[in-house]
Amino acid sequence: MSGNREHQTDWFETRGQAGPQVICHVDMDCFYAACERLREPALRGQPLVVGMGYEPGTTNGAVATASYEARAFGVESAEAISAALEKLPRKIDAVDDPSMDVEEAGFYRPVDLDFYDEVASEVKDILHDEAETVREVSIDEAYLDITDRVGWEDDPEMFARRVRERIDDEVGVTASVGVAPTMSAAKVASDHDKPDGLVVVEPGEVRRFLAPLDVEDVHGIGPVTAAELREMGVRTAGDLAAADPSVLGEKFGERGREVHRYARGEDDRTVTPKGEPKSLSRESAFTEPTADSERKRERIRLLAADVAERASREGALYRTIGVKVVVPPFDVNTRARSLPGPVEDADLVEAVALELLGEFADERVRKLGVRVSNLSFADGDQTSLTGFDADGEAEGASDDRSTPEAGDSAGQRSLTDFE
Repeated sequence: MSGNREHQTDWFETRGQAGPQVICHVDMDCFYAACERLREPALRGQPLVVGMGYEPGTTNGAVATASYEARAFGVESAEAISAALEKLPRKIDAVDDPSMDVEEAGFYRPVDLDFYDEVASEVKDILHDEAETVREVSIDEAYLDITDRVGWEDDPEMFARRVRERIDDEVGVTASVGVAPTMSAAKVASDHDKPDGLVVVEPGEVRRFLAPLDVEDVHGIGPVTAAELREMGVRTAGDLAAADPSVLGEKFGERGREVHRYARGEDDRTVTPKGEPKSLSRESAFTEPTADSERKRERIRLLAADVAERASREGALYRTIGVKVVVPPFDVNTRARSLPGPVEDADLVEAVALELLGEFADERVRKLGVRVSNLSFADGDQTSLTGFDADGEAEGASDDRSTPEAGDSAGQRSLTDFE
């Protein structure tokens, strides 16, 4: 996009910045599925579902990633594999059952995080080669600050195109890239034309670019908050930009005022590389709130296994295990238990998380999360566990009605701290 840069430049100057940043957001397209296709080229162009907790021949687990071909059959990220199979049967089952149409079936594969990490490291090597400042957000996305390397007076689109082509040529997976003067706008831009997209939003054009988009497309807004905003008559990003920030603050707290600024193209965050994380967590929302105890427990088991595996591969020991439980309308509750010392124990993560979940056995729940925190990356012996600390009971709850959805897709793994 192009146009008058004056407004955005003036806004940056009022924030004490010399001028608009040039920020790229690189987001891999259906990354888990793309990795599986590297390993099995025959899967290219085929409906493909990658399942967390899935084992071949079973109906266990949840959809981690669905290829675009699988999405055409209605398969959605985070839904149960059993539900996905009703929409898209397995090819192998269709071949053996004459009543099924092979053309209406697809392939299922279990998550292989070690392999995906290997592929991701190759992508990240390219990003670090192309930019001095890189913030790795998750296994499949990152922000690049290229302000000092490619200014707006140069050709950031050419830079973004080169990055995308290098990833395709050297690694064999596709990425969508968004370029904008703010982190929030770059994120929206990378999602705007998937897959294999490239969208550049120049200074002065951010608000105009966002205005016609659905309010749920604004960075930081998830489906629950979007539904509440629509009830208030806020249906597009333009509506959000024109809304009264005080009203949004009363309804959603500081996050409401934050997304209002994002919709106006105002975001003074800078791209800063991540150091060692303070915690690792995984969250997943249900399509509809559920009180089904076994569904909740199964989701916690999957989340606990994912978090524990990531901690192991990061070389992280942890002293605290916690859960996050979100009940309608958006009441956020956290519970945690402290351990005598740092450990690495996947079974313990699951056991403690399930025990903490027990407090909410009868609650209707719309979202769950598991976290390990108080991390230690130093080499050393683990603590020998003979029991929890005397004061290691579930810690105080948080009931934050003002915190809206962060809007992160459960389709691709994103391990971040609880807010």
